Amino acid sequence: MLTYVLNIDGQPLMPTLRCGKIYRLLKTGKAKVIRCCPFTIQLLYEPETAVTQPITLGVDSGSKHIGLSATTKDKVLYEADVELRNDIVELLSTRRESRRSRRNCKTRYRAPRFDNRISSKKEGWLAPSIRQKVDSHLKVIADVHRILPITKVIIETASFDIQKIMNPEISGSDYQQGDQLSFWNVREYVLFRDNHECQCCHGKSKDRVLNVHHIESRKTGGDAPSNLITLCETCHAGYHNGTVNLPINIKHGMKFNDAAFMGIMRWEVYNRLKEIYSDVSLTYGYKTKNSRINACLPKEHCIDARCISGNPNAVSDGTVYCQKKVRCHNRQIHKFKINKGSVRKNNQAPYLVKGFRLWDKVLYNKEECFVQGRRSSGYFQLKKLDGTLISASANYKKLSLVETAKHYITERRMAIPPTAEACGFPCQ
Repeated sequence: MLTYVLNIDGQPLMPTLRCGKIYRLLKTGKAKVIRCCPFTIQLLYEPETAVTQPITLGVDSGSKHIGLSATTKDKVLYEADVELRNDIVELLSTRRESRRSRRNCKTRYRAPRFDNRISSKKEGWLAPSIRQKVDSHLKVIADVHRILPITKVIIETASFDIQKIMNPEISGSDYQQGDQLSFWNVREYVLFRDNHECQCCHGKSKDRVLNVHHIESRKTGGDAPSNLITLCETCHAGYHNGTVNLPINIKHGMKFNDAAFMGIMRWEVYNRLKEIYSDVSLTYGYKTKNSRINACLPKEHCIDARCISGNPNAVSDGTVYCQKKVRCHNRQIHKFKINKGSVRKNNQAPYLVKGFRLWDKVLYNKEECFVQGRRSSGYFQLKKLDGTLISASANYKKLSLVETAKHYITERRMAIPPTAEACGFPCQ
């Protein structure tokens, strides 16, 4: 396992495999531990030589995962797979519901003040869900620069033609002739698409009043036509009352949330990287795929990042650092459900329980895991980063703190060695 080294000023040096020397430096007080995962030390003296090599960082950007790979011409120095948060939209929708309900109870006659929400009109404004993903890209790239002397950054930017995905035969002026052309709004288009007929009873109820119903809730499915269906007033009310079931053959349609995320944030990430670092370039997915197939490598985020760095044949020891962006704060004071006696139960748990907090990395039965559940009695739920349950009720006396919780929790894994058929294509 590589040990990452910083000089006395905190600037990164080349990593080392000389574990014996690292042990002696720590034992004699000539170095100190900065971070446990990945293991990083800082020298407390000026080394005789501080020679560095050209290191290229490949970044496989994405809306759910980020692949990172820092390589030299013949060796992999760092690889990581970062899982991003995807709950921002749901949390914002829940907050909006609570705010509207509270205002309706306390200030029901308050006039709406939509004109006050002008932040979205500012140049460069991004939605919170997209801004969080952009900031996460910049944060994980900066973290690699803190432990390695990166000289070049190459990022893969992906663009998606959503209309081409929906209709592969589209071309030319057809892009200006969308499905909703000449319709006033989405509701009118959905009614026309469904022939102004209830898709549940197909007119058997004799109810002429038609409603447009969300197949999934608006919070999760949105207002796209693929999430809308025509129902009569009778079936619509019966469905919400639990007496009517929708046909099982109703399709939700294709979702393009991730494609829309990438289309918005790809240039934002690239342009902001150019402002921060001197040598930044971009590449495209077809080049990455061709490089991976020629090297007979499996399809993984960090493997794609290795191909993006331009050194697909660099030798790796199999170490991959899996990271996950976790929620930092929960400011909801009370739970929504009120107990008997009109008692509002607190939603926030104590910051520390028996000296441990949420997402702390602990050692339990000689195995590293994370605290994902706490009880005031001192029993904890422990899991791995991938959700594997280690213990549903572990006593705090059997836990040893390895690393305190951070915004990005990290776990070291060993990758499975690739086989000749791992890429899915015949190798030559």
